[in-house]
Amino acid sequence: MIKTRAASVSIPVIAIVGPTGVGKSHVADLVAAAMRSEVISADAMQVYRGMDIGTAKMPAAQRRAPLRLIDIVDPTESYSAALYQKDARQHIERLLADGSVPVVCGGTGLYVRAALDDCVFPPGEKGDRRRRRYEALAARKGDQAVYDLLARRDPDSALAIHPHNVRRVIRALEMLDQGVSYAERRSHLTKIEPVYDTVYFGLAMERSALYRRIESRVDAMIAAGLIAEVQQLVNEGVADALTSRQAIGYNEIIQYLMGEQTMEASIAAIKMRTRRYAKRQMSWFGRDQRIEWIHMDELRVEEAAHMIVEKMGRSYDSFSSGIHRAHS
Repeated sequence: MIKTRAASVSIPVIAIVGPTGVGKSHVADLVAAAMRSEVISADAMQVYRGMDIGTAKMPAAQRRAPLRLIDIVDPTESYSAALYQKDARQHIERLLADGSVPVVCGGTGLYVRAALDDCVFPPGEKGDRRRRRYEALAARKGDQAVYDLLARRDPDSALAIHPHNVRRVIRALEMLDQGVSYAERRSHLTKIEPVYDTVYFGLAMERSALYRRIESRVDAMIAAGLIAEVQQLVNEGVADALTSRQAIGYNEIIQYLMGEQTMEASIAAIKMRTRRYAKRQMSWFGRDQRIEWIHMDELRVEEAAHMIVEKMGRSYDSFSSGIHRAHS
């Protein structure tokens, strides 16, 4: 565990969090450019290559600052919060050592916590014999069989996991084999012990306005070629991986491509699942008292970024200079 740079360090980390669709990526990009630093993505789906439109990755041509921890694994590869913790802290340590202010940005609450707080994850890698055994059980007898096994061995953990989330059910069984209860570990996440001196900013929006924005963004993703992107991934043989991850947007389009539902139903399902995901994100981050909230209802992303930069003690001139240099 890295604890070499704790609260005594004068250079802070900036964390920009909030629900999907609120404008985090653009604000973080502007802030990092003004700070002459980099953005470290904390998004569990943007780590995967080829999943660009559906995960709302900022196109390279639009970025003003380097963006780290996107496109680092293939959709068929296993990636976890533990691996993310290691990767994110390497970037944070590098930037701090260079005297730069790291900007961590994302809506995956567990990834933000993994990077910045004292979270310990049990070992367990793809290909481990225990995992192979449970995966074989799921393939032979179905997802319910492994869930029932977890319910018998650790009822509290079973209550905390949806029966259809077979990857998490298997992970909980692996943890039990290692002497750790998923439910107990999950409860420890409420105990916050920071590893870095971090200033948290949350972007928020009135719920109905956010939902309208989400629905418009889904329509824009369809127009931008989401169906073709998913078809390409299906052609590459990664449909099973996308479906098992329940990747919002990809799973629904796969159902359309397989003739299991209409295009209209798929789009409606994407919008519904995204709204529900945004609601869960707001609940997660809403419990963190460290976050200073910025309401985006009447703010442009440039104004929000300017506010953050000024709150960090930088002047408007510094902000403008940073943006200018990033473009040059």
